[in-house]
Amino acid sequence: QVQLVESGGGWLQPGGSLRLSCAASGIQISEHAMNWYRQAPGKQRELVATVLTGGHTNYVDSVAGRFTISRDNAKNTVYLQMDSMKPEDTAVYYCNAHRWLFDYWGQGTQVTVSS
Repeated sequence: QVQLVESGGGWLQPGGSLRLSCAASGIQISEHAMNWYRQAPGKQRELVATVLTGGHTNYVDSVAGRFTISRDNAKNTVYLQMDSMKPEDTAVYYCNAHRWLFDYWGQGTQVTVSS
């Protein structure tokens, strides 16, 4: 049984930092492209950051330079370091593992940026 468990969400003020974690079981993240998505109220889910099996990373323009995705294959865990947070970063953040035709999702973790 595949499980992706996100943690690290919460409330913070603009300009602050937060690190999300996604612990995987039932799969080896080293064999998957790992992604972080987010969904704000009333909006579609959007892809925020990707780390490929070879380590290459991609970011949506709105977070480039502020967010960093990384993976620790030994711990089977993916991280999203979020710095210089803005109110528009408020959303539920989801971890995703993708390989071929298979997609696995976590349950999501709420991040709220507000003064």
